[in-house]
Formats: sequence, structure tokens, C-alpha cells
Amino acid sequence: MKFIINSLQFSKQIQSISGVLTNNNTVPIINCFHFHLEEGELTIRATDLETTLVTKIAVETARMEGLQDVAVPSKLLLDIVKSMDDVPMTFSVDDDTFGINITSGEGKYRLAGKNPETFPNMPEARETKTIQMPCSALVNAIGKTSFAASTDEMRPQMGGIFCEINEENATFVATDAHKLVRYRRTDIHSEEPVSFILPRKPVTMLRNIMASIKEDLTVEVAYNTTNAFFTFNNFYIICRLVDGKYPNYDAAIPKENPNKLTIDRASFYNTLRRVGLFASKSANQVRLSIQERELVVSAEDLEFSNDANEKMPCQYEGEPMEIGFNAKFLTEMVQNIETEQILIEMSHPSRAGIIFPVKETEEESAEDILMLVMPVMLAN
Repeated sequence: MKFIINSLQFSKQIQSISGVLTNNNTVPIINCFHFHLEEGELTIRATDLETTLVTKIAVETARMEGLQDVAVPSKLLLDIVKSMDDVPMTFSVDDDTFGINITSGEGKYRLAGKNPETFPNMPEARETKTIQMPCSALVNAIGKTSFAASTDEMRPQMGGIFCEINEENATFVATDAHKLVRYRRTDIHSEEPVSFILPRKPVTMLRNIMASIKEDLTVEVAYNTTNAFFTFNNFYIICRLVDGKYPNYDAAIPKENPNKLTIDRASFYNTLRRVGLFASKSANQVRLSIQERELVVSAEDLEFSNDANEKMPCQYEGEPMEIGFNAKFLTEMVQNIETEQILIEMSHPSRAGIIFPVKETEEESAEDILMLVMPVMLAN
């Protein structure tokens, strides 16, 4: 096997799929990229056994006799190409030893390739159902929900993003029982209602790859009872779905919230960042003291005798109240909203606050987002 490839494009492609590789796996062969050469196209595959990332690159083929497949040590290859200029690279693979010779400009490199026969096979897309959606919609859905997913390995269902698609819309949900995000799109539909849980790690990699593509493409999402298959541009991503049933998230969202606080998002975000520095490291609590036209954000750390408070103008409908929230959670949520103003609806200091973006116009939008954050008991 022998082929020539552009080093800049090659480096970009293998770095895109390298996020799935791990250093602590017990199967040596998956420390490699799997190369398959066929009809002027190189298919590169990487896997951690749960997730498989595949990309394809056009090559200038010099010889296709003999081997068409080889396993290439990933870390060494990545380190070589990262520092290369935009020059052609020639790969030549020995049919008997799997040794790989690379030449680029004045440089010559030899890698010990491996027999690809033991490289894991890709899961087959059997008995799948398929939907189409804009890449940008999926990028936003993942970006606005993944931060709220649980990191508790004892609750794997809550460590992923729950996807629920029907004739009317697609809903993406993530929660760790302290915070929850529900992101809904009315421009994505499925004739047959479906729901599944996507693991956070592979969908985060999926988002990063799609976000790096400048043009807005359509992604094809196929799924069955065990896997989801994403196809777009020259990438193909397979991830194993999370087993189990997702919690009834809708029951956790309070329906009656008479106290409504409207505030400038950027100012509130910056205030939370400053005041949050003074919160105790154990509770990480900020206090919101709300009146008709004034919000006071405060925090204190009694152990180190530190405290801070800032006053902000606001619009408020409801009874004056004080409520505490985790500063980190609240800051993350405000950061992931893009409108100039946000609306926080509350009912009682012991019940969750609901955060919405305030739309600037009354025009219909395909995007609908709701964020929930549980309160923290205020210290007297």
C-alpha cells in the first residue's frame, strides 16, 4: 500500500477523531488508527469500543496492490503531523511486516504498524430508523444541555442527553438533579415518536467536529435499540446508547411561578462571577434579595471573613423574597443564554427557579429553552 496525502488536511482530520482515544485502555490495538485504502480514498477509524469515529480523505494513490488495511500507532502519528508544514506526505506500508515509512520534504520516518485483523469491527446499522436535522441545530442542542448532565457514574442515565422526538418537535434534556436544561426545536420532527439517551462524551466530540465545519450541513441520525449513527460531510460517528429509563424530568418543573424577575443577562452574569468569588467553598452560595426595582446579589464566607454584595436594577413582579442558589450552577446557565435579557420565575425560596431567555421580538422561533436550578438553603 502506498499513497500521497496533504499533511495539513490529514492532520486536521485525524485530530478531529482523536478525542475518542484513551490512554488507560486494556486493548493495545485501539491505541491505533485503522487505515483502509480504496479507490483513491483513505478511511481512518478510531474507537474506544463504545464510540467509533470515522473520517474519509481523498488521496493521490501510487500503489494499491497487496495490503489495503493497516493499524497505525495514533499518538506517534499525531505528534509527527502536528508540527508539519503544508506539504505532501507519502505513506508506504510493507505488506509483510506492516512497517510504515513516511516521507515529507527532507524528513523520513518509520513507524511500527500492526496487523489490522484484531482491530474492532464497527457496529452495523441494522433495523434503524432515520431522521434529518441541521448540524447547527444539533450543535446548539448539545452545547446548551451537556453542561447540565450528571458526572455521577452510579447514575449513568443522568450522565447523558435525553432525546425525545415526535411529530411536533425534538426535545433534548440534561440534568444532574441540581440543575436541568430542556432544549426544544420545532423544526425537527419524526413521524413515529422516539426517545433515547446519548452519552455525553461522544456527543461532545460530535459537537466539536460539527462546529469546526463552517458551512451548515444536514446531519443524518440513524438509531436502533443499541446505537446511534451520525453521518455528515466526510464523517461517520457511532455511539452506544445509554441503557435504562430517563427520569420524569417534566414532573420536576414547577408549573405555578408567580414571582417573575427580568434582568439584563450580561450584567447579571458579570455580577455573579464577581460576587461568587466571595462565596464559601463548601456551599458556593449566592443570595438574591429581590424587590420591585432592585436586586441585591450577595455572598459571604464566614471562615475567612469575606463578603460581597452588588445592587442591580431589575423588573420584578411578585412579593419581595430572598432565595439562594449555587453560584457555579447559576453562572453556567446564564452564560449559555444568548438574549440580552433573561426571565427568572420563582414560587418560593425552597422551590426551583426557572430561567428563560427573553425574546426581543414576537416572531416565532424554532428554538425554545428552559433552565431549572434548585435553590440552596439560606444561612441565617
